Amino acid sequence: MQLEAMAVRFPDVEAHPNRVPFEGVLTVVNTPSDKAPAGARGHRVLLTRAAAEKALPSLLGMAIDYRPGWDGHDARRKIGLLTEADLAGARLVVRGYLYARDFPDVAESIQAKSPNDLGMSYELADARIEDMRAEIWKLTRVTFTGAAVLLREKAAYRATSFRMAS
Repeated sequence: MQLEAMAVRFPDVEAHPNRVPFEGVLTVVNTPSDKAPAGARGHRVLLTRAAAEKALPSLLGMAIDYRPGWDGHDARRKIGLLTEADLAGARLVVRGYLYARDFPDVAESIQAKSPNDLGMSYELADARIEDMRAEIWKLTRVTFTGAAVLLREKAAYRATSFRMAS
């Protein structure tokens, strides 16, 4: 197993009411998406490991967002912060903090869901696609601009996950 990791460390503040840790699988690398993500013009995508490794630093400090109904992205509904990104095998694992006191309804909704209900989706800019005519777009360079928490069934990658520490 190969592991690439990057993190921003915050001081521990015991029982901080607005900083509840979360962990999720944002995507899997070198694997075609199960369905076309938003913005891919109906194409499934494959994020190369090399592109993901190079883009890990761009994840740190980015926000996680959600949309009521848990069915997509809304960059104006930022509910947390990404502080860590690791490539563990093919999984891009992220960790961070949910602003649970600022968004108690969102935190309660997450806690009420089954651990298998939620997934994640990445947000990108400056993506380079190897061949725009290909059926599956191979992403060879990206800049991560954030992530969304959504129902796993709505995510482009079904192997994603999201869980909040209780």
